[in-house]
Amino acid sequence: MRLAHPFLLLALLGLVACGEEARLPVSAGTGPNPQLPPPRQSWIPTVNVAPAQGWPEGAMPIAAQGLRVQDFAGGLQHPRWLHVLPNGDVLVAESDAPPKPEDGKGVRGWIMGLLMRKAGSRTPSANRITLLRDTDGDGVADQRSIFLEGLNSPFGMALVGNDLYVADTDAVLRFPYQAGQARIAGQGSKVTGLPAGLLNHHWTKSLIASPDGARLYATVGSNSNVGENGMEAEEGRAAIWEIDRASGAKRLFATGLRNPNGMMWVPETGALWTAVNERDMLGSDLVPDYMTSVRDGGFYGWPYSYYGQHLDPRPDPQRPDLVSRAIVPDYALGPHTASLGLAWSGAGEGAMPPPFAQGAFIGQHGSWNRRPPSGYKVIYVPFEGGTPSGPPVDVLTGFLDGEGNAQGRPVGVTLDGRGGLLVADDVGGHVWRVSAGR
Repeated sequence: MRLAHPFLLLALLGLVACGEEARLPVSAGTGPNPQLPPPRQSWIPTVNVAPAQGWPEGAMPIAAQGLRVQDFAGGLQHPRWLHVLPNGDVLVAESDAPPKPEDGKGVRGWIMGLLMRKAGSRTPSANRITLLRDTDGDGVADQRSIFLEGLNSPFGMALVGNDLYVADTDAVLRFPYQAGQARIAGQGSKVTGLPAGLLNHHWTKSLIASPDGARLYATVGSNSNVGENGMEAEEGRAAIWEIDRASGAKRLFATGLRNPNGMMWVPETGALWTAVNERDMLGSDLVPDYMTSVRDGGFYGWPYSYYGQHLDPRPDPQRPDLVSRAIVPDYALGPHTASLGLAWSGAGEGAMPPPFAQGAFIGQHGSWNRRPPSGYKVIYVPFEGGTPSGPPVDVLTGFLDGEGNAQGRPVGVTLDGRGGLLVADDVGGHVWRVSAGR
């Protein structure tokens, strides 16, 4: 769009540069019982973007005491999500948002587009999945190949038998796969479509298979912050879909999840868990992102309420019938941390060492609308009896430099089955590997 006068541009940029300060530490909005102060509404959210700078040569994140970090692979184009194959090969989705001509219209949308580009998003999508292979087991990939290309903003991946499933932004695709295969050249077959379209505000679609392989679960984020584009634009969104793998038939498994991303199974209970990005424009202290177990048929509040039955006054009309049954999430992950990646740490051979052997790793992409910033790290939450049992522990930090620039931003996390945690860093263009220090 074109603005009528450069002074208007300066005024608008000055407006978004302003914003209130957080009154609570991130820790207050973390855990099973987060503090939820009164909301502070605004037309434009608090904006505090960490400019995307990338890593200086030789620099890398900082691992927690007792751990070390290695540069598993660099020179990647916006690596977002990871999947480890049974033979140890690592698949990384190099992906960014597809064209969304209906998203970001108007002055506010235009400004938000500028801010997202400053934060390292809105780059042309590579639309491919790259295979990384560590042949000598030293924690650094020494072989790479283009595994799949010509995709449409790919994100989630799941392998069941000899079928590899990929969640593009608009569909789940199936590809034949043989162990050790370094490239798939054929066209995939469409299993089912996913909500997308010209708006497609939250474009990422994560994917996980059920433990028995019979079903797939796909996440679909909302098309807005709190339904301001009309609830007809939210049909099938802010939800997790359950897909019958054989027929492609699907049904809504859980709803009211503004932007679910990572998913994991907790073996002790058999429950599906997801990490969810919550809504904006209620101040730096609201609303905490969270991870939660997901109930079949459960409703989690969006857009009418947050963190259970805390009413959001902005949606019109309201739905008290839905709010009355909104489920309280299990564990808050701090306001505006952009918690995306989620991975169960596992147990036994190939697991992370104690004290990281029984819990969840979370990749926190980092805030753009909180002052001071939150996230920009990988954390670990211990579990006991199938539920969180303590405060989060920092695993990988240092993504922000001393001047507030983003050297990297962590996204997807997964275990490599060899005692290492892999972290996709989209702004930095790396996959990092965290393991026991030596």
